[in-house]
Amino acid sequence: MRTRRSVPPARVLAAVLLTAALAVTGCSGAGGASGGSDTAADRAAPADQRAVAPEGAKQGASGADGAGASAGRATAPPEAAAQHVIRTASLTVRVKDVPKALAEARATAENAGGHVGDETTTRDDEGRERTRVVLRVPVERYEEVLADLEGTGKLLERRAKAQDVTDQVVDVESRITTQRASVARIRELMDRATRLSDVVTLEGELSTRQADLESLLARQESLKDRTSLATVTLSLSETPVEKAAKDDDPGFLDALAGGWDAFVTMLRWLAVAVGAMLPFAVVAALLVLLWLKAVRPRLPRRPEPVPAPGAPGPLPVFPSASRPARGDSGEDTEEGGKG
Repeated sequence: MRTRRSVPPARVLAAVLLTAALAVTGCSGAGGASGGSDTAADRAAPADQRAVAPEGAKQGASGADGAGASAGRATAPPEAAAQHVIRTASLTVRVKDVPKALAEARATAENAGGHVGDETTTRDDEGRERTRVVLRVPVERYEEVLADLEGTGKLLERRAKAQDVTDQVVDVESRITTQRASVARIRELMDRATRLSDVVTLEGELSTRQADLESLLARQESLKDRTSLATVTLSLSETPVEKAAKDDDPGFLDALAGGWDAFVTMLRWLAVAVGAMLPFAVVAALLVLLWLKAVRPRLPRRPEPVPAPGAPGPLPVFPSASRPARGDSGEDTEEGGKG
């Protein structure tokens, strides 16, 4: 039978101590490694978090903005584009006093923040005045000013026109922005140019584009003036004198008045005719008087005609009393015949 070998106690103690030392060393190394890794992870974590956190925050913010924008687009109505309209109107009003109505129209335009433009005043053969004035008033007070001008008298005619020029305004603004950018690029190229030929070419191009820009700016200013101020052309005329209406059936007094008017008119025309002929009559009378008093006596008189020698003289004329009566002469004649 086998017998167990006894291990010396010294060896056993050395083996136990070695095992314990190895165990302690392994635990300390593991703990140190784990502790070092934890420390490194702790140090690296903030940097990673700092690097990752802004991106996440940005993504979250962008997501929130996108969601908010989409929600806003879904809920809020789209903003309407500003409209640019040119408004013009023409009014013809009959008034009793043109200067007074014109003063009121001027005051209305100035109180509304506008001004008076062209003005023309004429007068007809009957002495009635007629005035045409152009008023520029703000668009916001356009309807109010029209109502005030219509109330100055009797409205005879009204014409209003509205022209939408929003497309033109937007187009001009866009072209101005593009032209300004083009001018800026040309100036940058001029600053970088080194050769004289390039500078001359760029200066010519800059002048052309600058002129185009100024033309666009002038057009923009014109559109702004025409859309911000409405144009009202006001024509004022005086009220004609109304004649009294006459009865259709004239009476005795009307006939008498008409006859008297005709008689007076005839006398007036006769007086006019006599007055027109009077100078000629006076001149004719003076000529006749001059002929009779001065010219005719100086003219030679014609000699009276002398009778011829053998010519019989004039027959004698017997008085009517010496002549026999018709009956007596008849009897004598008969007696003479008998004898």
